[in-house]
Amino acid sequence: MSGSAIFVACSTLPEGDGDEHAVPEAMADLGFKTRWAVWDDTTVDFGAADIVVLRATWDYAERRDEFLSWTETVPALSNSAEVARWNTDKAYLAELGDAGVAVVPTTLIAPDDDTPRWPKGDFVLKPAVGAGSRGVGKFTAARADEAVSHLKSLHGEGHTAVMQPYQSSVDSEGEFALVYFGGVYSHAFSKAAMLGRGREVDESGLYVTEKLAPVQPAAGFRALAEDVLDATAALLGILRAELLYARVDLVAGPDGKPLLLELELVEPSLGFRQTDAAAAWRFASAVRQQLA
Repeated sequence: MSGSAIFVACSTLPEGDGDEHAVPEAMADLGFKTRWAVWDDTTVDFGAADIVVLRATWDYAERRDEFLSWTETVPALSNSAEVARWNTDKAYLAELGDAGVAVVPTTLIAPDDDTPRWPKGDFVLKPAVGAGSRGVGKFTAARADEAVSHLKSLHGEGHTAVMQPYQSSVDSEGEFALVYFGGVYSHAFSKAAMLGRGREVDESGLYVTEKLAPVQPAAGFRALAEDVLDATAALLGILRAELLYARVDLVAGPDGKPLLLELELVEPSLGFRQTDAAAAWRFASAVRQQLA
């Protein structure tokens, strides 16, 4: 099998952040010619490619309606337009929680609700539609005035806000990102805490710089990630194998048990630089599976 693939990015980073540097060669080994394109470039014929892969569309948060309309025009998009619509609004966390998945407790605060009941401990406020940890703030009950200000800022930009209790394990253990290709586990990496002082934003302005490292997640974390993908497939009415990629971000809860923090199905960094070289081959094989 041979074919053509387009990796999709945004105009600020038209070839992503470099994480996929080894993937085009792995794709070429399987007969695929790969090139990058910007999603809103009207000169690109996305319909001519055998597969179009969402990779670094990190400006979608400010233009979500336009972005989703574009996804509907691409016949061979991975992950699909349906997946993109569901996963680009963090209301999906509440759906997964209702489906029985162990999720970090999530409260959605609509723009017409500016007087929520704040948690007693540390908590996080972030936009329901957002990427790259932008617009995320950590607060305490003693700093409720700052939380009110941040909430008003999010609402003023038209966002529904997501409120979650801060998981203190992030300070010592970080987050754990488990990566799947075609519904099959590939590798994992850790992400250090990013909500303290001194957060650095990448020069592109699109995401907060992360400290990443390879990791071997414990059995409980691997089991929860599997549950997350099974529940997601059931909610969307698809097979897990139909997800070209998935990144399941987990944290340890107060009792040490894993909780889902976020599920990334649209534009996540997949940690190719934090794992073995064969991961690029596993990704290329999953691309081939999508076409088969």
